[in-house]
Amino acid sequence: MTDWIDIGTLGDIPQRGARTVRLDGEPEIAVFRTGDDRVFALINECPHKKGPLSQGIVHGHAVACPLHNWNISLASGEAQGADSGCTPTIAVREENGRILLARPQAMKDAA
Repeated sequence: MTDWIDIGTLGDIPQRGARTVRLDGEPEIAVFRTGDDRVFALINECPHKKGPLSQGIVHGHAVACPLHNWNISLASGEAQGADSGCTPTIAVREENGRILLARPQAMKDAA
């Protein structure tokens, strides 16, 4: 069973933007809101040089790393185009206007 954490409302995240979440003992998580109000969560590190993805530009369902402009898929965490690498994704969902994030340890235990 997944342990879900309420991290706020959809309105707490700007459209085409992100906010970060810190959970004890876990890497920082970036939670993204796209222009069509979809929500995604990734570990806040580009697979290239560990740039803070939460500070990148969200376009469509991808984010451009602010360090070297790598494009990372928000759905899969995979680098796009000629670049290669992957950032771990975290399960996230919206329920009644609230954003719920899967506790990363619960995801590890389920694997």
